[in-house]
Amino acid sequence: MVIQNPRQVYGETLVDLGRENRNIVVLDADLSKSTMSCLFQNAFPDRYFEMGIAEANMTSFAAGLSLTGKIPFVNSFAVFASGRAYDQIRVGICVPRLNVRIVGSSAGLSDFGDGATHQSVEDVALMRALPHMTVLVPADANETRNMTKAIVDFKGPVYLRINRNDMPDVVPPDHDFEIGKAYLLRDGSDAVIFAMGFMVSKALQASEILEREGLSVRVVNVSTLKPLKDEEIRKYAEGMTGIVTAEEHSLIGGLANAVTYGLRGWGIPIETVGIADRFGQSARSYDELLEEYGLTEHHIARAVRQASGQTEEAAE
Repeated sequence: MVIQNPRQVYGETLVDLGRENRNIVVLDADLSKSTMSCLFQNAFPDRYFEMGIAEANMTSFAAGLSLTGKIPFVNSFAVFASGRAYDQIRVGICVPRLNVRIVGSSAGLSDFGDGATHQSVEDVALMRALPHMTVLVPADANETRNMTKAIVDFKGPVYLRINRNDMPDVVPPDHDFEIGKAYLLRDGSDAVIFAMGFMVSKALQASEILEREGLSVRVVNVSTLKPLKDEEIRKYAEGMTGIVTAEEHSLIGGLANAVTYGLRGWGIPIETVGIADRFGQSARSYDELLEEYGLTEHHIARAVRQASGQTEEAAE
């Protein structure tokens, strides 16, 4: 199993892209050593803007740069990139459909030590609700690299959500990422798990647990949260006896909402794994938080059993 850090790969990819395209500019709000935009700063100091702890101003400045033909990548923790600058994103970027890329780092609960103020459990919901906004959530470092490349020439606003911690590779380095497409990572005949971000690897682990119990489970990586066409969900749900969604995000407004809307009227049992209506908190480790919030492979496996009508006793 290959383990990589998506933040590091994102920063390295920005540098590679910067060599190819001089219109790329990068902005940060005093977190460059965490978001890894510092790599771009070192390589291209004349195209890097340190804006200080002023996310709203940074976002408006990026909008202005895009009007001159530049391709701005705006960087901060996901909770600040989406929340502190929401009005500027809405009015200054989404209304005029500007080509600004907002990159939310340390997403979800991955900044485990800093608690609720630094953990983004609602950022996908905020960004999905904005007209014209594209929302992407990579499943690993390889997909982070290919997403970053894909959005350079994309027309319109983009929100890219990146985890803070090391993650196992679940897609190959040459993964042919396409905005709007969901990806089948493991096929199965009984149930399907739709997962995003770090929960994709947990879903794959859950499918292995369930295989030993005699359940054949399909795992789908939903790395584009918006736009997400109904047919991308329905083609993988076809013939399944149960459906599960898994996300490191609030169950309100994220993947569960997107999938259940896409399957409206189908009548297949659906269970959801995600963060209930609560904020994050500090912990000693990332794994400790994932356990506390019910975001492990065992929680996903339990949800699949429930959706498929199998009892815990039968699994044992």
